[in-house]
Amino acid sequence: MNKVFLIGNLTRDPELSETNSGVPVCRFGIAVNRRFSSQDAERQTDFFNVTAWRALGETVSRYTRKGNKVAVTGSIQMRTVEDASGQKRTYVDIIADDVEFLTPKGGSDGRDDDYSAPAPKKKPALEAFDDDSDIPF
Repeated sequence: MNKVFLIGNLTRDPELSETNSGVPVCRFGIAVNRRFSSQDAERQTDFFNVTAWRALGETVSRYTRKGNKVAVTGSIQMRTVEDASGQKRTYVDIIADDVEFLTPKGGSDGRDDDYSAPAPKKKPALEAFDDDSDIPF
């Protein structure tokens, strides 16, 4: 089974584009802190490239920005490409199945995005009730 679950902050604004056949694809990076520190008490961080397709990609592109905290569920995909000098390079990508936005409305960059929970409903006003005349004791 190839399954990954990451929580981290976006390292750059999401980049939305389309394939030649018109399918939306969004690429972004996240920084994930490790659970432990190095011997010099320095916190270690891993950086991942994430790809989100179709409606998920459009949603991520619309509602997230650099610095926002997200939870990504997906799978790991390795790809090998040959660079200009003929040397093979291997890249590890995360293909997102789901992205949950963890930064609250008006979060790290002060934007007032509309992806958070709706505002609470107003409570109805209470009216005074005086019915002492019907008490049996």
